[in-house]
Amino acid sequence: MTRLRAGVAGFSGYSGAELVGRLKAHPRLEPWLLEHRQDSDERPRPAGQPHPPQIPCTREAVRSEKLDVVFLATPAAVSIELTPWLLQAGVRVIDLSGAFRLRTVENYRRWYREEHSQPALLAEAAYGLPEYSRDSVRTARLVANPGCYPTAANLAIRPLLEAGVVDRACGVVCDAKSGVSGAGHAPARKTSFCEVTENFSAYSILDHRHVPEVLLTCGLEEREFSFTAQLLPVDRGILETIYLRTTGVESSDALMDVFRRRYASEPFLKLYPDGVPDLRAVARTNFCALGVKCDPATGRAVVVSAIDNLVKGAAGQAVQNMNLMFGFDETEGLL
Repeated sequence: MTRLRAGVAGFSGYSGAELVGRLKAHPRLEPWLLEHRQDSDERPRPAGQPHPPQIPCTREAVRSEKLDVVFLATPAAVSIELTPWLLQAGVRVIDLSGAFRLRTVENYRRWYREEHSQPALLAEAAYGLPEYSRDSVRTARLVANPGCYPTAANLAIRPLLEAGVVDRACGVVCDAKSGVSGAGHAPARKTSFCEVTENFSAYSILDHRHVPEVLLTCGLEEREFSFTAQLLPVDRGILETIYLRTTGVESSDALMDVFRRRYASEPFLKLYPDGVPDLRAVARTNFCALGVKCDPATGRAVVVSAIDNLVKGAAGQAVQNMNLMFGFDETEGLL
């Protein structure tokens, strides 16, 4: 069986390290580590254990080793720098940063507060939420892996909007909590142990850069969607409690039927018809778990959506997209 050669830039970060582990377990892949930094602080490795080969992240090395696909688990600015020449070298790219998610330079400027130097690639990139974009991912040479918060939110909200059961005039409120690994590997005071432990805090209120991914994917207007991100004193996991008003829904089970119909054939959706999920339901898996509660008399409804931010919110979803791009079974290396 021919094995693809898959490079990983940013392999020492949380998402990158998770990705390397997933790729090593994938039966059709041979992972390669791409070092893009001059000041690598690689962790010590135990003797006698096999490790992926490591090469510099240069055009010459990528071509010499004949890589088929490169995953970029790098900051957005680095992804914008690396992607053009990787594509020119004939490599397909899956970017885990926010560099290519927002489609237009205007969106990028507003939410990332920076200019984008590759507008054509920004417009070209396929948004890699497989449950809603399989066809575009299969043929793409550049896939923008979704953010972790938007993955949980879009999988919970979009089916209800498509089914016409949301009273949009009342808006949708997403109360989102994440483990600390979602803030990235770089040291920062707000994510240090003493700041996080026995604490719980909100951040980026009303201007979180993941908001536009929900607006674009669900077709919501900004005035219809309120989002607050909060930091949990745990290492990984996202749990979102989403509040909305329903119309024409007679029971919680009827609301769950919307998800049953939409996700009947989806391999990575778990539905909870008699309760709601917690973080343990999805830890270290590529699943999104959904549960609902509805009060038909008032139209109030709550949807709880849970994912592992490093797997379905990052590395696992990237592998899922790679499987689609190369015609593999979507679940390979993930179940």
